[in-house]
Amino acid sequence: MKKMLQEFKDFAMRGNVIDMAVGIILGGAFGKIVSSLVGDIIMPAVGLLVGGVNFTDLKITLKQAVLEGGAEIAPAVTINYGEFLQVTFDFIIIAFAIFLMVKGINSFHKKKAEEPAAPAAPPADIQLLTEIRDLLKEEKK
Repeated sequence: MKKMLQEFKDFAMRGNVIDMAVGIILGGAFGKIVSSLVGDIIMPAVGLLVGGVNFTDLKITLKQAVLEGGAEIAPAVTINYGEFLQVTFDFIIIAFAIFLMVKGINSFHKKKAEEPAAPAAPPADIQLLTEIRDLLKEEKK
């Protein structure tokens, strides 16, 4: 049991797992921001452009709600395609933002890879022989 706990600790503390966890947490927060952007800013503007339609209210009623004495006995059965449109816009914007981020990171890595690497230093014995050669040249002058 102790060995299994140690293996789990080694796995959980690996850099990739921690990076992934941070990415998931930031992705969730980013998703909320984009959902707010779409739901609170973009969709009202689009709704205004198409005649004041609130997309989240768009639905097809398959069966009306059953009311008895002012109380709802059975809720209405609806297909909420407006919510689907909202979520689809969220996805498209998130996917596009991630695409731009990955594209930027890739171009950064490409530029970094194109830079010529500094030549490796010659081995110590070659450096020593080069110094001896240069000293002999100086003595001849």
